[in-house]
Amino acid sequence: MSSSDLAVILPRVIIVSRRSLRKNKFVDFVGEYHLDLIVGYGAVPVIVPRVAGVHTLLKSFEPIHGVLLCEGEDIDPSLYEDEETGLSNEELEEIRRLHVSDTAIDKEKDTIELSLARICLERNIPYLGICRGSQVLNVACGGTLYQDIGKELARCCPDEKKVVHMDYENYDGHRHAVKIVEETPLHQWFKDSLKDDMEIQVNSYHHQGVKRLAQRFTPMAFSPDGLIEGFYDPDAYCPEEGKFIMGLQFHPERMRKANSDEFDYPGCTAAYKEFVKGVIAYQKKLNCATKVPKSLKLDKELEQKRNVIVRSFSLAKNLYAGGHNIRHLRESLRESDLKPGAEFLESNVALSLQQENRLMEMGATVRNASSYMERLKLNAKREKLARVVMGKMTIEQLSELNMFYNMMGQICSDMLEMKQLQNVSVDLL
Repeated sequence: MSSSDLAVILPRVIIVSRRSLRKNKFVDFVGEYHLDLIVGYGAVPVIVPRVAGVHTLLKSFEPIHGVLLCEGEDIDPSLYEDEETGLSNEELEEIRRLHVSDTAIDKEKDTIELSLARICLERNIPYLGICRGSQVLNVACGGTLYQDIGKELARCCPDEKKVVHMDYENYDGHRHAVKIVEETPLHQWFKDSLKDDMEIQVNSYHHQGVKRLAQRFTPMAFSPDGLIEGFYDPDAYCPEEGKFIMGLQFHPERMRKANSDEFDYPGCTAAYKEFVKGVIAYQKKLNCATKVPKSLKLDKELEQKRNVIVRSFSLAKNLYAGGHNIRHLRESLRESDLKPGAEFLESNVALSLQQENRLMEMGATVRNASSYMERLKLNAKREKLARVVMGKMTIEQLSELNMFYNMMGQICSDMLEMKQLQNVSVDLL
């Protein structure tokens, strides 16, 4: 099989780069451990560069079969902050000094990654968020974050339960305990390594974390101080069916023994394995839904008939949208010009006589300007009422509502297109 064949067949996983300053120039990079695992399990990583304006070009990266978002700077607090943190200006300044590389907010990266997260949520595209990527997922769904765990969470936590989540002196070697929740994917992946306390030791490279978990998610792990270390959407988790929405605060791809590529636990790679399994299944599902029947060769008689029907529909459309030229259009048309289109609809879509008459009288419908204006006014009133109601909704409620209607619109569009293709194919045969 050629490399060009593989490029078409293998599913695509979108990953956003992180920007770093090197020799007075910005460099975009992605951790190689992520890329190795994605390739190893059978998908192709497609890196979206963190450069200005890329968020307007995300459609150019289609088709998207999966999204993996990982490391990066702190998310802009204005995107989620809906309550007082209790942090003083002095404390905020101290946080910036302690975590210089993380507190330099990158608004362009925020925009790119939140856009990708919402695309995944709207279209049920598999999503795996690692560290910052889990925080992006929570914020995209209306959740909030601790701006600094050490300042906000630790102040109300007993000393014996406090956890060090960032250790610059022992960066890759630092570990702390997390308790796995039963009957969750993490439980399934690490069950052979769990003891009675249901704990494993994970790495930790963050000073922020989930504060209020978005309603749609279920926790999978907690650190002793109560911080959520992993979560998923149980209604969007079935890798075999192309469903995978998950966030992990720790880095399983980097949980390796010192000076070795051996993983701390056999389950460390499971998140990537199951994620790619979901990506592959999603690609297959997408290909089946968008598969277009091969074009059929028509003889001259059928081609002529098709052209007559297409012209009839075109004239009807022009008549409907003619506006101030409506009288001129009606004078130049004959009933026979519209009849083929009406007959086609009647025989293939089983339109009622009333619907056929509506097609033939389309011009009269458009001319009925008073009725049209009344509908416009009614729609305006409904829109105004909807804005008042939605203005009282929370960010989380609006996010859920938006995702629901986008999902319904996508399903409706897919089903409509599929049925139209089926009807046309059967008729031409």
